[in-house]
Amino acid sequence: MTQRPIRVNRAPVLTLWAAVVAGRLGHPPATAFSLASAVAGTAARAKARRLGLAETRVEEPRPGPATPGQATPAQALRLLGREVAVTEEAGTLLAADAAGRPARPAAVEAYVARAFGPHLAEVRAAMEALAAGFAPEELNRIGFRLYEAFRPEVAEGVEGWGAKADLHLDRIRSAAG
Repeated sequence: MTQRPIRVNRAPVLTLWAAVVAGRLGHPPATAFSLASAVAGTAARAKARRLGLAETRVEEPRPGPATPGQATPAQALRLLGREVAVTEEAGTLLAADAAGRPARPAAVEAYVARAFGPHLAEVRAAMEALAAGFAPEELNRIGFRLYEAFRPEVAEGVEGWGAKADLHLDRIRSAAG
């Protein structure tokens, strides 16, 4: 059954996919969405540098001593080929920015919900079905390539930056090959 495509930017597609993969790796939803935000942000920054929309990477500040109310960095996790610094806050593992501040999962979930609107449940179900076809470690290893197989196609170069394009659910369902 072919369904109408969903118009969406690539960033929320990668964010939702990374959250699904993180969930398949056993992370609870809050951790999964926080990690997903970091993965999508890293990919966006890399593309912006490649397109000349951002300066080449400079050494990011390293976290120093924690200030009151700030979580301290704990470790890093690998998700979809990217190292994500993490911190623990109130017993929950969250992605940490260069200053050690955690990525807020509620904000990430709201962003994804806005991007997909009424299609969120069906997109997530298609992604979860794809993810279920792989052992968690293999999924994490090949997951970014799977994303590249189903992500919306945008124009090359600056023209495609931030552009909405068609996400086809049948491409998600058939991405496993």
